[in-house]
Amino acid sequence: MNVNRPVKVIAVTGGKGGVGKTNLSVNLSIALAEMRRRVVLLDADLGLANVDVLLGLQARYTLADVLSGERDLREIMLTGPSGLKIVPASSGMQNMSKLSPQEHAAIIHAFSDLSDQIDILVIDTAAGISDTVVSFVRAAQEVIIVVCDEPSSITDAYALMKLLNTEHGVTRFKVIANMTRTLQEGSNLFNKLNAVCERFLDASLQYLGPVPFDENVRKAVQKRKPLLEFAPRCKASQSIRFIAQRIDQWPVQHSARGHLEFFFERLLAASGGL
Repeated sequence: MNVNRPVKVIAVTGGKGGVGKTNLSVNLSIALAEMRRRVVLLDADLGLANVDVLLGLQARYTLADVLSGERDLREIMLTGPSGLKIVPASSGMQNMSKLSPQEHAAIIHAFSDLSDQIDILVIDTAAGISDTVVSFVRAAQEVIIVVCDEPSSITDAYALMKLLNTEHGVTRFKVIANMTRTLQEGSNLFNKLNAVCERFLDASLQYLGPVPFDENVRKAVQKRKPLLEFAPRCKASQSIRFIAQRIDQWPVQHSARGHLEFFFERLLAASGGL
């Protein structure tokens, strides 16, 4: 078995809560799975795990059971729409930086064993700029920042990018404008963020596109169904599929950074465990 098969590792983050980050993580992952990609969605919001809730799934086991050695990764993974696999986090699970070296090794081993069965690993991070969020984002190959048109969202997104750029050398960010009322609003939002980053950071931003405000999003959450399943033809679903097509065209990195094992080594080194 080739454990060094390159895998696209994408972190979805936002700098603050309430911008629709988890919803986008879930539905982008489903859209990629619909394209016959083998996708694993890692719920990395260790304090408020809710990916399984959005999908109407019940997590019997979580990452905590893998760390304790009681279960392996295949046993805890849930199956969602289009064959999407979900790794549920444990609500209130301790910070990654608090894990023991043995637990770090267990995570690396668990995921590297799966690397020949994954094309894309999507990581739904927690909100904010905690050490855990920074660790996951630093270790990923691609970083998607979700913003919406309100001052605190833009300020917090910039604060996260500034921290990642100036202290951790992250130089590329992708941006999704979420819950936009018009196409122009999305473009204006990106341009605002890009102008500040061009002026103060050594980083490049790429606009992936807008996802329009859609009442179906709220209704889907209430029904505990993913948007792409609840309202597959609505405007927000169409936008998410368009963005997923763009993501699918990103090249896979064939260097060491493309290996899942290397991703987790970077993650755990970043969180201070190695």
